[in-house]
Amino acid sequence: MPETPHDDPAVPPVDGRDGRPRYRVVQWATGNIGTRALRAVIEHPTLTLAGTYVHSPAKAGKDAGELCGLGPTGVAATGDVGEILASRPDCVLYMPRACDFDTVCLLLEAGVNIVTTRGEFHRPDSIDPDVRKRVEAACERGGASIHSTGSSPGFITEAVPLVLTSIQRRLDRLTISEFADLSKRDSPGLLFDVMGFGKPPAEMDERRLSHGRVSFGPSLELVADALGLPLDSLEASGEVATAPRTIRIAAGEIPAGTVAGQRITVDGVRDGRPLLRFRATWYCTTDLDADWDVRDTGWHIAMEGDTPLDVDLRFPVPLDRMAATTPGYTAHRAVNAVPFVCAAEPGIRTTADLPQIVAALG
Repeated sequence: MPETPHDDPAVPPVDGRDGRPRYRVVQWATGNIGTRALRAVIEHPTLTLAGTYVHSPAKAGKDAGELCGLGPTGVAATGDVGEILASRPDCVLYMPRACDFDTVCLLLEAGVNIVTTRGEFHRPDSIDPDVRKRVEAACERGGASIHSTGSSPGFITEAVPLVLTSIQRRLDRLTISEFADLSKRDSPGLLFDVMGFGKPPAEMDERRLSHGRVSFGPSLELVADALGLPLDSLEASGEVATAPRTIRIAAGEIPAGTVAGQRITVDGVRDGRPLLRFRATWYCTTDLDADWDVRDTGWHIAMEGDTPLDVDLRFPVPLDRMAATTPGYTAHRAVNAVPFVCAAEPGIRTTADLPQIVAALG
């Protein structure tokens, strides 16, 4: 049997105070989402911070608490994978900007479970076959599992639909709509350079607008498979809307006639019609030259069938505080998933494979 992070893989360490299992966790990367996850691990009642991996040399050696605005933890950040393995974690919260499959396999082979906000592992059948074989072999050798989750995709495209459809006996269509008002987001680099707001429509990269197939398609296929209604195909498209007049937002100016709204749509098609749809609308103003349904920041779910539902999930947060609040929507689900992934059978584990994620809050 391969060596595992703790002495007996069948019996997780126990907290003598309340008898609940405790898990040693490494936070991998401390960007926007990773920093929020790091803070949540430090403050969690049943998780113990075992280490923090950072990519920036400037962060290496700093106390983990300093990196997330908390007091000293006694855990120094490192850029050395060997130090991470030596800390013998039960799980790594893997949140880098790009997925390194060599590193993922190294961790899994060492018996370290992984919860990641990377999108590559939402559905095994959607992974490149060669990569999937490597990862599954690493899981088998190490007796470990890996799970992708987050807010979107993840919570809103998998967990919520699976719960809502539990009262259905006939599903005609499920539409998940995401809305984000970016007018108060003071991030010029993100909005103008990365997302392309304020540019002429002709300069928008169509590949970026249609990226939804890769980002959200596996989630839709996962839900369809779980319902016993496998999809025939995925169709993805992107659209832009312009500002009829020059506007000022927190990040700067959007000239008249330039991109002020973006919408991507991913349809899961079955029997010639959309069965599952995800649509994201991101906008800097509601005054657009397109006749779109533009709602407050949050999610709207419409379920058509024999028990129809119309559900709004709104973020009751002032727009100027949204950037500070929304990382938790992604990070916290990953943190809460740690005990469930550690207890899972080895392999690539999906939302449909795991029990319902329940947060340990006290």
